[in-house]
Amino acid sequence: MMWGYGMGNGWMWIWGLLTLIGLAILVLLAVRMFGAGYGTGSRHTSDLQSPGRSPARQILDERFARGELTADEYRERVKVLGEGP
Repeated sequence: MMWGYGMGNGWMWIWGLLTLIGLAILVLLAVRMFGAGYGTGSRHTSDLQSPGRSPARQILDERFARGELTADEYRERVKVLGEGP
């Protein structure tokens, strides 16, 4: 018996290392693919915008909702944008 001093055992650590690296890459890819919608900052304002409204109108609506604009300022700026209420 050779007790581990054969030809195959000297290279077995390389296969183990490659297997671990491959598994780590697969886990990272799975996290990126399946976890894309769950992180902070992953939702863009274009995803939340209602159809038919421009990004400028969306910002204007948000500013009005936060109380940064009065009703008169809001109506005037909507009119400048050329969009109806």
